[in-house]
Amino acid sequence: MLSKYKPWYKPHLVEKVILQNTDSAIKMLTQIRYRSDDYQYIQNSIIPTMHFQRSLPRLPVPELKSTCQRYLKAQLPLLSKNDYLRTKDVVENFEQNDGQLLQEMLKKKNNLNKDTSYITKDWFNMYLSERTPLPINYNPLLVFKQLDNAYNDQLLRSTNLLISSLRFYKSLNANILEPEIFHISPKKSDTIQFRKLMKYLPESISWYGAYMYNAYPLDMSQYTSLFNNTRIPMTNQDVLHNNKSGKHIVVMRRGHFYKFDVLDNQGNILEPQLLLSKIQYILNDDIAPSNHPIGILTTTERNNWADLRNHLIKLGNEESLRIIDDSLIMIALDDEKPGSDPIACVKQYLHSDGINRWFDKSFTLIVCADGTSGLNFEHSWGDGVAVLRYFQDISKDTTDFPRCHPENLNQVLISADTLGVKKLEFNLDEKIKCDIIKVKNEFKCKYESLDINYFEFFNVGRKMCKKFGISADSLMQLCFQLGHYKLHKKHVGTYESCSTAAFKQGRTETVRPCTTKTADFCYAVSSNNKPSDNDLVNMIKQCSVEHSKLVKEAAMGQGFDRHLFALRLLAKESNLKIPDLFTDPAYSQINHNILSTSSLTSDYVWLGGFGPVVKDGYGIGYTILEDYSGAIITNYKEHSDGDTFRCALTQSLNQILDILKT
Repeated sequence: MLSKYKPWYKPHLVEKVILQNTDSAIKMLTQIRYRSDDYQYIQNSIIPTMHFQRSLPRLPVPELKSTCQRYLKAQLPLLSKNDYLRTKDVVENFEQNDGQLLQEMLKKKNNLNKDTSYITKDWFNMYLSERTPLPINYNPLLVFKQLDNAYNDQLLRSTNLLISSLRFYKSLNANILEPEIFHISPKKSDTIQFRKLMKYLPESISWYGAYMYNAYPLDMSQYTSLFNNTRIPMTNQDVLHNNKSGKHIVVMRRGHFYKFDVLDNQGNILEPQLLLSKIQYILNDDIAPSNHPIGILTTTERNNWADLRNHLIKLGNEESLRIIDDSLIMIALDDEKPGSDPIACVKQYLHSDGINRWFDKSFTLIVCADGTSGLNFEHSWGDGVAVLRYFQDISKDTTDFPRCHPENLNQVLISADTLGVKKLEFNLDEKIKCDIIKVKNEFKCKYESLDINYFEFFNVGRKMCKKFGISADSLMQLCFQLGHYKLHKKHVGTYESCSTAAFKQGRTETVRPCTTKTADFCYAVSSNNKPSDNDLVNMIKQCSVEHSKLVKEAAMGQGFDRHLFALRLLAKESNLKIPDLFTDPAYSQINHNILSTSSLTSDYVWLGGFGPVVKDGYGIGYTILEDYSGAIITNYKEHSDGDTFRCALTQSLNQILDILKT
């Protein structure tokens, strides 16, 4: 009887309702999951990101006498006795006369701008008024350590880097990104108790509270220019453009541009599978390389690029350019496979052929076909501090918490109609097409003239230097000095960048690693009548002490380069006669930095580097880890031999190590 019973409802309709409800529930749960703080934010700091900004100390204007003394001391190893005495007279005259007036003017100017530093505006303007092309000359590169698993796939890597970047961006915007703090005594200050206390201190005194714990908050002002930021070429001086409302990114592939949103209308990061599908759509577009890649125009001289950009706008391309300028970030998907070859990687991330680049963006994430990843960043808006922090945070996040996994690659591609990926089109006339070809050929000549070398030492790092009682940074700098001296038997202007982020809107100061101590060592170790090994060890230690002193002074704003730069600029702006100090050949010589060096040390950085700053010079980006040291060396083939210099550096470091081990 029961078997004959027919239900009054229709089973197939119930199944349909259940399925619809299940799909809705899954969709709703998925939305809840990806709108949670765990997905949306990379950090949720107890201390607000900008909590210390208001109370940060201001960058001090050095005393004129101290600057003159430091300047003369730096000149001593570079000049002959007669040239030094002449320069000494020039400097003393400056200190007693023109320098006094300029110093007072600088102090008054500084007192009128209490929310910034005496160098900030002038330093911005210096970068933005430079007309030299950006790639090689200014934009540095960083390369991530390669993943050795299935996540090292171009699609997965680019999607995970994008998601981590957006998580960093959202934490920064929400003021919950961990503020950058230098902890002298981490056991005392890098604690939850410290953070809770700092949170409740008023912003007007928060820095002083951290100082009591021997912790030093660093300036975070540059972080606001990481995203949605572009340098726009203008005649004589460029401008920085920042549109915080942009919620899209631009992806470059084969010289073409694609735009898509990465945030929804509420500002939430879109789901991983959707972002992956958007990038997959671009990678699946089997389009030929662009015949007229406009990105190459960002490689040319800035006034020329300004004229060409204006011409592009007249042709009706303003909207496409605006989309690029306003984008949150730029991602370049390259077809090349540099793999684990450091030279190939530097070429790819420092310059490439320029076709798949937009060098004006604050930074461009670059992911190659083999998953090798890195970035190239524009330098005017900020220094390595903000970029390195971003680089480290997203590197750790993509490694520890990847949001897209190999199994996601097998899931069905979301319909192209719903992806919202838009390819940007440009209207080009014959003039701009000819200009593109011309610039492309000019850039090819430029990057083909560049030589790149790499040297590395295993089991040589901070641990070993600590054992010998010397600074690891001083060891590398002494190696550079000795290597150059071996080849040229002279000492040259040397630049080492040092951050002044301990101060409000601090930028950088210059350390001058070529000292009388390093000069004496280079001469002694190269002499036929070499001192004893014990004496040489003592000389190395003296070099280390002197170098550490210079680094500390520079970090505290007590170098001489930025101060003299500001005084010279003030004289020019005030239509005063340029003091003899700045027309003295010795001033030009010390600022002709044959050795331009910068430490790019991080456990998350595989490679970091930049181009030489003068035609006959070397750009040296070096890394020092616990048990490893390495350097990328760039130079122009026409003016110097990079491989010979690399060999000289290797010999020098081995020679120094042999002395230390005796």
